Amino acid sequence: MMNTIASLPDHLKKYVVEQNYEKYTPEDQAVWRYIMRQLKAFLSTYAHPLYSEGLQKTGITLDKIPVISEMNDMLKKFGWGAVPVSGFIPPAAFMEFQSLGVLPIASDMRSLDHILYTPAPDIVHEAAGHAPILIDPDYAAYLKQYAEVARHALITRQDLDQYEAIRVLSDIKENPSSTAAEIRQAEQKLDEVNAAIEHVSEAGWLSRMNWWTAEYGLIGNVDSPKIYGAGLLSSVGEAKTCLEKAVKKIPLSVDCIDTSYDITEKQPQLFVTPSFEHLHKVLDDLSKKLAYRIGGAEGIERARAAATVNTVELDTGLQVSGIVDRVDLDQAGEVCFFHMDGGCQISRQRQQLEGHGKDYHSHGYSTPIGPIKGYDKSLDQFSSSELERAGIKMGSKVDLTYISGIRAQGRVKDLLYSQDRLDIISLEDCTLTKGAETLFQPEWGVFDLSCAGAVASVFAGPADRLVFEVEEDFVASRVPQRNISAKEKKLYDVFEKIRSLAIQEGLLEADFENVVNEWSQDGDKNWLAGLELYELALREKMKPDQIDQISASFDDIQDPTIKTCLEDGLDLVKSESN
Repeated sequence: MMNTIASLPDHLKKYVVEQNYEKYTPEDQAVWRYIMRQLKAFLSTYAHPLYSEGLQKTGITLDKIPVISEMNDMLKKFGWGAVPVSGFIPPAAFMEFQSLGVLPIASDMRSLDHILYTPAPDIVHEAAGHAPILIDPDYAAYLKQYAEVARHALITRQDLDQYEAIRVLSDIKENPSSTAAEIRQAEQKLDEVNAAIEHVSEAGWLSRMNWWTAEYGLIGNVDSPKIYGAGLLSSVGEAKTCLEKAVKKIPLSVDCIDTSYDITEKQPQLFVTPSFEHLHKVLDDLSKKLAYRIGGAEGIERARAAATVNTVELDTGLQVSGIVDRVDLDQAGEVCFFHMDGGCQISRQRQQLEGHGKDYHSHGYSTPIGPIKGYDKSLDQFSSSELERAGIKMGSKVDLTYISGIRAQGRVKDLLYSQDRLDIISLEDCTLTKGAETLFQPEWGVFDLSCAGAVASVFAGPADRLVFEVEEDFVASRVPQRNISAKEKKLYDVFEKIRSLAIQEGLLEADFENVVNEWSQDGDKNWLAGLELYELALREKMKPDQIDQISASFDDIQDPTIKTCLEDGLDLVKSESN
C-alpha cells in the first residue's frame, strides 16, 4: 500500500490515515460478521451477479473486518488501489482519489446501535459496498470517468457549508457519547444551511448523479432489477426493502439530477440502468451541461455566482484562477471583461506561469477579451505586421479599443508568447476604461492584458492546485476515538471468548457454560452476543435447556429495530444449521 500512497499528490496524502487494526473491538468484529452474513445471504440472489465474486476477489470475507492494505493488493489486479481514510472526506478529494483509480476506504466501523445503517462513512459501506463491483471493467471505467467529470464541476460556497454541516452531524450521530441536545443542534444547523441553498449547483448535480448510480443504483430490467449501488450493498435494512413495489423504479437518464435525496431516510424511488455501459452515456449527457464544456458567458457567470475559487480557461489556453466577482458582456452577449478578487494565478496546462502566482496577482486580476476594433479579431490572432501596426512591441505606447468599447492605453513592458502566439501584453502606465468608468489606473501597477478572444471553459478549483494552496481547503478531520467504559470492556471480553469458542476444535461444554453465565451476568444481555451464543449452541448440539436459557432472554427485547435484527439473525442461523 505504501506505493499507492506515495503515488498520490501531496494535497491528497493528508486524508490518508493508519488503519490501526487493533482499534477494532470484539464487538466491532461481531457487528461486521452480522452485517456481512445478512448481506451475503440476501444479496447472493438480489445483487448484481458479480457481487459474491467481487467480495472474494477484493479481499473481503464474512468473518472479520478487512485489512485495507490487503484489499489494496487485491484491487491492483483490477487496476485500482485502496487507502484508509477517516470518516467523511470532501467530495472533491474523494473524486480525485477515484479518478486516480484509488478507493478511499473509511476505516471506522459503525457501532452496534447503527448496525442497519449509519449516516457516517464506515468500512462496511466503503469496502463491502464499493469494492465488489469494481471487478466489472465497464463499471470501474465509469467510476473513473465520473470522478474526472466531477472534478470539473463548480462547487459553491453553500455547497461547502452543506458538506461541513453533514460531516459534523454524521460524526455526532455515530458517536455514542453525543447528547440529544448536540444532535438536535447539529440537525438544526444542517436545516439552516439547506434552507439557504438557492439553487442546485453543478456539484449538486454530480452528487445526485452519484447517489442514484454508484450509491443507490439498480441495474437490469425495471420490473426485476438487481442491486449494484454501494449504499444498498452495505445496508441490511434498505437492501431488503428497495426492491419492493412500494419503491418506484425509474429508467435512468440524465433527468435523475432533478431528483433530490435525503441521506437520513429510505429512498421512495430508485433509478435503473439497463447496463453499466449506459452509465457512460448518462454521464456524458450530464457533462454537456457543465461549465467546463459550455464556457462562455453562462459558464463564467456560474463561477461568479459560486463565489469560490475556480478557473477561467481562455481560448488561447491561458487558465486564470481566482474568485470571479465581475463579468461584463458585449452587445452580442459575449464576455468582454471579467475580474477576479483576491490572490490569483495564471497557468497553462495546469502549470502556473513563472511570475504569475498569487504573490504577484495578490490583489486580483482582470482583463478585457474579444476582438479589437478595426481588426475584428482578438490580439492572439494578429499577424506580425498587424502587431507592428498596432504598436505592440517592447517600449512602445499602445492605444487599443475593443469592439465592446473597452479602451486600453499604456506602454509595453513585456510580451509573453506561447508557441509563437501572443498570450499576455504587460502594460505600465496603463489606463483601462469602459465609457466613463475606469477599470484600471496607472498607480495600481503593471496591467497584464490577456490577448484572448473568448472564454473556452470554466472549471472548479485552481489550475495548478499544488502551487495555489487554497486557503479555504477542506479540513482533514478525524473521527474521534470512542471512550470505552469498564462495562463495555467486560462485554468485549465476552465477545472475544465467544469467538474463541467458535473457531476452536473440540468445544468443551464447561467452557461454553462459563461464557453463557458470564454473558447472563450482564443485566442487558447484549442481543448480538446472545445470537452468537445461540448459533454456537445449535452448531455444537448443546443441551435443549442451554439453548432455552439463551433464547429466553430474547423475549425481553422491546425495541422494534433490535427485534427485527434478532429475528433476521435467528432465521439465518436456523436455516444454516438445518
